[in-house]
Amino acid sequence: MRLRHKPWADDFLRENDHIVVQNPFEQKGKWQQEVFKNNHPLHIEIGTGKGQFIAGMSQQQQDINFIGIEQAKSIIVSAVQKAKDADSTNLRLINENAKDLRDLFSENEVDKIYLNFSDPWPKTRHEKRRLTYHTFLEQYKGILKDDGEIILKTDNRVFFEYSLVSFSKYGLILDEVLLDLHSYQDPSNVETEYEEKFSQKGHPIYRCKAYFPES
Repeated sequence: MRLRHKPWADDFLRENDHIVVQNPFEQKGKWQQEVFKNNHPLHIEIGTGKGQFIAGMSQQQQDINFIGIEQAKSIIVSAVQKAKDADSTNLRLINENAKDLRDLFSENEVDKIYLNFSDPWPKTRHEKRRLTYHTFLEQYKGILKDDGEIILKTDNRVFFEYSLVSFSKYGLILDEVLLDLHSYQDPSNVETEYEEKFSQKGHPIYRCKAYFPES
């Protein structure tokens, strides 16, 4: 799907530098002290999209620091507006192509990683782009705390099954595997835009939680 160019996006992101971190790579290892100015746990979402999830989470859990990462300027502007509407002081956004999260976060700096409706990249030749491919898992292990957690949600069963196998092969421990998240009526679940869309069409939403064993 071609993204509509928004010529005003650059100015909008700069004007909202209290939400969009302008020099994120310089904050490595200093997110709590210099950006959020507290010692609260740090949760990140990779592929924030239009920001409904991360904005909702920041309101629901105000004792957590949230960071949403989104590369596309034409998409992240919607997330910025949702963050403004939420008026959450515990939410920041990063507009970067984070090829290696270890350039943004130090070892043991992150408490939780959310992967919500990530691109499944269904073709075999694109396997390395999947956010649950082993090279990405290596990055996650490098920034998560010993008791850190990865939470994956998707409507794509093939990608979900692939991710479960990838997690297991890499040595992660599966703490939860749900084949129909909404049948559990979890009151703490914050929906993404895609989640609302697909669940309204009757599609099951898959979720799993996984963590690395203590070394």
